[in-house]
Amino acid sequence: MVNAEDWKQEQERLDLVTEKLEERIAELDPEVTGLQGQVTDIRKQFWEEVTVNTSTDEDFEETFYSIRQQEAILSERERSYRGRVQQWKNMKRLLSSPYFGRIDFHEDGLNFTEQVYIGVASFVDSDGMSFLVYDWRTPVASMYYDYSPGAAGYDTPGGTITGEMKLKRQYQIRGGQLQNVFDTSLTIGDELLQQVLGKGADNQMRSIVATIQKEQNAIIRDDKSRMLIVQGAAGSGKTSAALQRVAYLLYKHRERLKADQIVLFSPNPMFNSYVSTVLPELGEENMQQTTFQEYLDHSLGRKFRLEDPFDQIEYVLAEQSTQAYKARLTGIHYKSSVDFLQALRNYAQWLEQEGMLFKSIRFRERDLISAGQMESKFYSYDPSIRMTNRIAMLQEWLLRELTLLENKEREAVWVQDELDYLDKDQYAEVYQKLHKERGVFDFAEQYEEAREIIQGELRSDEGDFDYAEREETLLRRMIVKEQFIPLKRSVKRMLFIDMAQLYVQLFENGDAFKKMTNGADIPSLWPEICEQTKDKLGRLELFYEDATPYLYLKELIEGVRTNTEVRHVFVDEGQDYSMFQYEFLKRLFPRARMTVLGDFGQAIFAQATELYGEDSPLIRLYGESETTLFRLVRSYRSTREIVEFTKYLLPNAQEIVPFERRGRKPLFSNVGSGEKRAARIAEHLMALQAEGLTSIGVITKTAAEAKDAYEILTSQGCQGLKLVTKNTPTFEKGILIIPVYLAKGVEFDAVLIYDASSQTYHLESERKLFYTACTRAMHRLLLFATGEWTPFIQALDTSLYEVEDIPSTFQDK
Repeated sequence: MVNAEDWKQEQERLDLVTEKLEERIAELDPEVTGLQGQVTDIRKQFWEEVTVNTSTDEDFEETFYSIRQQEAILSERERSYRGRVQQWKNMKRLLSSPYFGRIDFHEDGLNFTEQVYIGVASFVDSDGMSFLVYDWRTPVASMYYDYSPGAAGYDTPGGTITGEMKLKRQYQIRGGQLQNVFDTSLTIGDELLQQVLGKGADNQMRSIVATIQKEQNAIIRDDKSRMLIVQGAAGSGKTSAALQRVAYLLYKHRERLKADQIVLFSPNPMFNSYVSTVLPELGEENMQQTTFQEYLDHSLGRKFRLEDPFDQIEYVLAEQSTQAYKARLTGIHYKSSVDFLQALRNYAQWLEQEGMLFKSIRFRERDLISAGQMESKFYSYDPSIRMTNRIAMLQEWLLRELTLLENKEREAVWVQDELDYLDKDQYAEVYQKLHKERGVFDFAEQYEEAREIIQGELRSDEGDFDYAEREETLLRRMIVKEQFIPLKRSVKRMLFIDMAQLYVQLFENGDAFKKMTNGADIPSLWPEICEQTKDKLGRLELFYEDATPYLYLKELIEGVRTNTEVRHVFVDEGQDYSMFQYEFLKRLFPRARMTVLGDFGQAIFAQATELYGEDSPLIRLYGESETTLFRLVRSYRSTREIVEFTKYLLPNAQEIVPFERRGRKPLFSNVGSGEKRAARIAEHLMALQAEGLTSIGVITKTAAEAKDAYEILTSQGCQGLKLVTKNTPTFEKGILIIPVYLAKGVEFDAVLIYDASSQTYHLESERKLFYTACTRAMHRLLLFATGEWTPFIQALDTSLYEVEDIPSTFQDK
């Protein structure tokens, strides 16, 4: 804490800034209201101010420039309005807590020391020159995060500024009142961080700008890497740093980067709601948020019923005793691998020489253009032409052929039959076209007249113009054209390529696979994997592990669909993506930089990708020279006791460093039966709520177990329980019953592991799943079991946890 004199000066300075903020807000209030009214009036009167006259070239030009002038006025007013509203919002946001940090910096070569106060937005004095508050994203503010008092510097577009930091100070301000002031030699003083981390969990993620650590600041401000990989321990703040990174990028590149040019791929829809308030809290619009599954559904959902990653992991966790399990698991690993990625590339090259499969274009139960004709045409092109270009050439040929066939089809017998059943609108349409050709246009009785013409009851008396014959020709053309529109549309959508069978062809047998993929190695149980894949596709369904390879092969053949507008792609829980998915994202967003956040210690999905290390395929995606790796080993989420417990659950997690926030050790409770376990959990839930904990997670292994837990706890009288499923749209406070794979990325005041017995967690492949569940806890971790504890716990030092003294009523007699 600072001395009394410093405190007085700081309070006076805070009062001054608050007063100026209030004055500025009062000035902006009428401006914002007035500009809004002007914009509304201009929009309403837009066409009233413009006289549209196109009689002559001069009139047309005058009208054009009049519209452009009105458009420019409206655009200028809207820009002015948006600017004023943004200023107004920034001032409002600063009012309750104008700043959280200060540095005193003496720049080399100058004879004065500048006091730099740092907040969530900039605030300039009325002279337009003096910064009362600097935005945390400004270059000068970076020193607050990166340096202790002493030699310091920061980068600017004009070069590096060096000097000496004389002082670093941190504030807690609420409602315009000074609560705490700390002088520190660290980036963030332990006192402030202790208070922030000691709070309860929220139903939405909070901004961390006041507590950004040096290593997180390096991630936020990295502006050079094409691929930025953040491997962070559970609770290390990697997702928070990524969201502040988005805010920083939008600030630094505000003239050319917009929020809708940034895409975040989240682990599930519920996570989107969890992080949705961070950027607005910092005065920025939210970026686009989606999941990879939503993209798969958009691309393939019309043709196939897709398995999602949560159905896949439910199978992996719950179907271990089934006969098909081992082959399925082997297939998941192989279809997510770099080996299969290369096999598909080789397969596409083989298809350039032979083996392409097409679907005949059929019309009225006959082939107009057969699959054989397409194959012959495709392989008649120069073999040196790339696959995608040859497909485009074939597409153009098909459209030309369909136009010729459409012309011939007008004389078919079926067309005459259709003529007899035309409706009123069709007759009227043709009648209008005919009269335009003759220079005559009369709407009266056009329908009846057109019918009489077709039926031969009227004859043309206007020289050589054969009215009835021309009418029939137009009607035949219209009938056939309408029937051929779907055929041409299907060609434009590349539906003449038999993509499903091209993918199935890979899984005929091992010898054929080797031939088509240039001798690619195949995994064990290949015949069983092939049968499972073909059976699924035969029902127009796709395993989750097949969806991205299928799309990848589709684009190798048809050409890549790209989005060149997106500039930054963020992937959260990046360890759960396959290399196919990363390769696909790279191709989909060719002009984007990628930021991948994850923890291989939480790689609970079978298609996991190693994020770091020499063997990481991610580093090879853009090349080592364009890739930067950050490793965050300090965990801030949980108390020291919980971190010390969880880090020994993994064999290579001893490097994790807990933040020095003390709490209770994890509590083990072993009861006699499932019903008694539920009763004991119910008692603990009531006790935790009585302590004031408002966010509690009862974490299960699977969705089925979550449903059972919800029902039995409800029967025990627990109130306010919420069952979370893969379709739950928002993350809420209260007591959530949730499977572990949906709890990734979120945190709770207290976590209760519903069943930590060896019966539920016994396979080595489930170790990371169990670790993930335990690391969701901020303040309290309680584990329950009936019978023997999971072997992951049995191997731990008993000093890391406490064992509850179970009342006799919960014991077996």
